[in-house]
Amino acid sequence: MAMYARQFLRYYLVFAILVILPTYSRAASGPADPNSTSTNSGSLHGTILHDNGDSSRATQVVVRSDNGDFRRVVVADPAGNFAVSALAPGQYEVAALEGGEETGAATKVDVIAGVDAVATLDAQSPVPAAPAQTNAPSPVAPADNGFFHRLGRAYVADWAGNSPATAVPQVTRRGTPAPIMSPPYPASDWPIGGTPTIGVPDGQSYPLMQAINQNKGQFKMYGWIEVGGNGSTNNQSNASKGIPANFPSAYDEFSNQIQLDQAALYFERYPDTAQKNHFDWGYRFTGLYGVDYRFTTAKGMLSQQLLVKNAEYGFDPVMMYFDFYFPKVAQGMDVRVGRYISLPDIEAQLAPNNYTYSHSILYTFDCYTQTGVNATIKVNDHLTVQAGLSPGCDVMPWTTDAQVTGNFCATYTWSNGGNALNTCANSVNNGKYAYNNLSAYYETWYHRISSTWHTDTEFWYQYMRDTPNMYWYNTGVAPTTATPWPEHTAANVTLNYGAVCKDPRLSSSQQPGVCYAPEWAVTNYVEHNFWHNEASLNIRNEVVNDIKGQRTGTPGYYEEHMVGFDFWAGSTITFRPEVSYTHSFSPYGLRALDIAPGSSVAAISNLAPDETSYQAMEKLRAKTQALTVAADIIWHF
Repeated sequence: MAMYARQFLRYYLVFAILVILPTYSRAASGPADPNSTSTNSGSLHGTILHDNGDSSRATQVVVRSDNGDFRRVVVADPAGNFAVSALAPGQYEVAALEGGEETGAATKVDVIAGVDAVATLDAQSPVPAAPAQTNAPSPVAPADNGFFHRLGRAYVADWAGNSPATAVPQVTRRGTPAPIMSPPYPASDWPIGGTPTIGVPDGQSYPLMQAINQNKGQFKMYGWIEVGGNGSTNNQSNASKGIPANFPSAYDEFSNQIQLDQAALYFERYPDTAQKNHFDWGYRFTGLYGVDYRFTTAKGMLSQQLLVKNAEYGFDPVMMYFDFYFPKVAQGMDVRVGRYISLPDIEAQLAPNNYTYSHSILYTFDCYTQTGVNATIKVNDHLTVQAGLSPGCDVMPWTTDAQVTGNFCATYTWSNGGNALNTCANSVNNGKYAYNNLSAYYETWYHRISSTWHTDTEFWYQYMRDTPNMYWYNTGVAPTTATPWPEHTAANVTLNYGAVCKDPRLSSSQQPGVCYAPEWAVTNYVEHNFWHNEASLNIRNEVVNDIKGQRTGTPGYYEEHMVGFDFWAGSTITFRPEVSYTHSFSPYGLRALDIAPGSSVAAISNLAPDETSYQAMEKLRAKTQALTVAADIIWHF
């Protein structure tokens, strides 16, 4: 245990002081990733043999490349047969696993493009102990097999690169190979929301389930604890009052503090969508506590924590749904019913599903969750289509803001899975002003450049119609039909922003009551995995144009640039340091950074006759630029 602790400290403390460049250069010049989706690939199959004829004792096989860049654990069938596809040409070692440890000698196999290699494994049975001698020392007591000892051994095996695999028999993956590696990325397939990835078996295992039942069932209970912190040039945060000075950055929005971002617990049964023989079903319930509940809350579901109290910490049951899988519809159809994460986006609400600790500004202001029904049909290996109904973005069906909202999405993949284009009309209704009632349209392109580099680009355009002018709210003008307020329920608490329809310095006679409030955004990620797939370089660049300030509270352009890293210890500990720079360009003399959201507009609209907008911004100590250094650590269980 001490050895692995020292190894962990060496990995992460060394990288934390930026001694990463030599390692990076060595990894960058290394061999091609054996998980490449090149058509020039091979495969292997084989059988596990035991000297006593018992083929059911060892049901797992590990396949690894000689250079250490590739490792995969597969499950053999009851007869001891196993198969692995989409292997890059080269030499591999194949060994049987029992209880997460190798049994018998490893077999070396040469994989040739277009050829199915054969590996026969001799998994030796335990040798019976010799009879005790009268002068022999006392036998050693067996290892403690209590719950916490089993849990500890699961972590030790994971950090040593021998993470136990699921003991549930898995059907071979259908369709194209996985385009990227996980770890260091959140998943090996391009993101698609509202459904499991149809055709892909659930081979995931977790330390907690290994301690409970050795990952032998479809039911799983798992989660993580994420703690993050940042240092920023923004300094006007007040977390106790819910004032996030790093806004519009997300997840590290409270400046210069350490916080519990997420404590998440999952209860899950994953439907088997790799098979085509029978109906299957699944479910998921996820409870989340921490600062990040601010980015998952839906009005009408424990929302008073945020929308009335503006509390720093809160709880949200972010996912509660059932999946129903129909294998005979095209290449498989999944119907999801309940509350689920909104369909499009590179980024995700749950921390381990994101490339980085912080999130893009694009992510901060789009739809988070929907509650309804969504059908996903895998038409063929290239095309997947989706359609659904919900009461809208981030609202529950029993609220006054709910209205029937459709979503229609299609994902087209090519280059043997290396490219994917996701087109999504995520919320289709009349677009009239209501709580987060966005009409939103997305385009996302995922592109694998090589075995170690890929890039993701997302664009969205969204709007609300008949949006109240924030001028009326911020100057205290009594609401009328012509001049409504943004929705609110208590003094000084605004549940939804209006728009800055015109220059707030103009008189009320020149101000409209409502206006059309659109915004557009584009963000790009460039990703590089290195250090034998135990780390990644993450680069994010984006531009957001909040034309009327309806999303941020201050109109104008925002640009953000981020560089970060992900470092992994096995598949159970993630450390993600980063540095980001944000710049805002606002009209009317406004400044958008290091303030309470929307307060720059309020300051200008309440100017004394002899004051200027510049003086108002000086009073606020508002900024146009910000630099933030942040990091989080995630402990998975």
